[in-house]
This record gives sequence, C-alpha cells and structure tokens, in this order.
Amino acid sequence: MSAVLVVHGGAWAIPDKLAKASVDGVKGAACEGFSVLKEGGSALDAVEAAVRSMEDNAVFNAGHGAALNTDGEVELDAIIMDGRTLDCGAVSSVQNIANPVSLARAVMEKTCHVMLMGRGANLFAESIGVATVPTDSMVTEYERKEWEKQKNYITGVMEDFNSQWAHDTVGAVAVDCAGNVACATSTGGIRNKMVGRVGDSPVIGSGGYADNCSGAVSCTGHGESILKVTLARLILSYIEQGKSAADASQLSLEYMGSRVQGAGGAIVVTPPGQWAATFTTERMAWAAVENDILWYGLDPNERVKEQLSRQ
Repeated sequence: MSAVLVVHGGAWAIPDKLAKASVDGVKGAACEGFSVLKEGGSALDAVEAAVRSMEDNAVFNAGHGAALNTDGEVELDAIIMDGRTLDCGAVSSVQNIANPVSLARAVMEKTCHVMLMGRGANLFAESIGVATVPTDSMVTEYERKEWEKQKNYITGVMEDFNSQWAHDTVGAVAVDCAGNVACATSTGGIRNKMVGRVGDSPVIGSGGYADNCSGAVSCTGHGESILKVTLARLILSYIEQGKSAADASQLSLEYMGSRVQGAGGAIVVTPPGQWAATFTTERMAWAAVENDILWYGLDPNERVKEQLSRQ
C-alpha cells in the first residue's frame, strides 16, 4: 500500500511576514519524514523525523523557537504514539532539551511509563545521555521581545491566542507501507503561561492519538479547549462511525467551537491512506506527501500540488 505523511506547523493567525517561512518549514519537514517512509522506514520513525525537523526550525513554537512562560523559561511538551501496539511516550514541562519528541520516544521505549514531567523527565534525559542545551540558544530574539511586551498570564494568553503574534504546536501523522500508523506532537506551549502549565500536546487522546484500527491524529490550537473535548480521540471516534477523515475533523472542530468556544486544527491519516488537514483558525501551515506528490496550504481551502522528484 502507499505510504502517506502529513505535518502541521500550528493553527493560528500566522502573520504574512512569517507565512513563507512557515510553509517552507512544513514542506521541508514533510519531505524529510516521507523520505524515511520511502526508504522502508516505519511510520513511527517518519513522524519523529518530521517533528524533529520542525523542532530545529526557530519559526515554529517547539524546541528551538519555543514560547516563554511567566518566568521567562522554556518548558516543552511532546508526545509520540505507535498505532500498531498503542505504545506511547510523552514528556511535559521539560527544559533545555532540543528535541523533546525524541525524549518522548525514549520514555516509550526505555521505561515502563507513558509520561514523565519536569525534573523527572530531565533526570531521565540525563541518565540516557541526552544532551541539554542552554535556554538562550532556544529562544529567538522575536520571542524574547514579545514576551517582554506582555504583562501577565491572562493578558498574555488571550492576546497570544487571539492575535496574529501567537505561534503554536507542530505535529506529524503517517501511515507506512505495512499499514501501520503513528503520530507525534511537540510544543513550547502558550506565551506567558503559568510555570508548570501543561496543554493538550503531551496528553494521549487530546494532542495526539494513533490506532491501526482507525487512524492517527495530531492536534493544534488552544490547548485547554482541546483537552476539554479530547479532540484527537473525538476525531477518531467519528472515523470509527464511518465518517471520512475530513468530515471527522470538521465535525470535531466545530463541536469544540460550539461547546467550549475553542479554535484549532488537526491532521489525520487512516490506515488505507486517506488524509486530511483541517482548521478553524485563521490559518494553519500544513503539508502532506503521497505518491511523490507534495500537497501544502496555509489559508482556508488552499491546497497546492507539487510533483516531487522520483529519484
């Protein structure tokens, strides 16, 4: 069967000055993840590679380029999940880790736990030889200036999510040639969040979920709203009822909007290779690769097609 990989770079009101960099970033990440699938790699390997690419790209709010909390610190969340086994790993409120998605995978593969947080997650990283990086190396000048402009948590979160200056989560979903699905999500959270705040991204069933019986989802948007409706699992429940990936995503996002007044986005892939990238925010940077064709978009109903080299 055909392998498919879909990525998102966050659902929010992406300003024009960041638009090209955001689209270029998701296109690059999609191609990097798909190259893993093309070489026979697993869906799990592919989503990790794609998300690492975006964690390393300072235009996105994950890893390098992450948002700052009220104390001016970087606290990172990530999840990864294998749809074949339902094995999953997550980290929350970790500091000074360049690629938290890989640390989440290590939690999945090297411990008997699902999630580690804060100091415990950092101690685990140290125990397995994951290098830490200085906070200053992860914070962009842009983020530092935006953080300094905002005075408190309430103002910060409301301005951050509802203005064009916010930026959000990254994620990837994939199905490999064996029909196995996987998801990964990573974020720096909301600017000026309270110390220790955890959003949806590392929470199974909210920020992401993967199950070979239905599909894989990675979510983005207002974390508290996503948590309240367990958005990733809600989308898959609609797919299990026979809805298409696109309809399941749209219905779930509309429900979140009407029930808790939250906006966001989601990428989905099913074991047969059906996929969707859906959002209710002003914009969402996304890209998908299937059969050596790259699809991408930013604005509502935008779907650009690009033929990739078959070499």
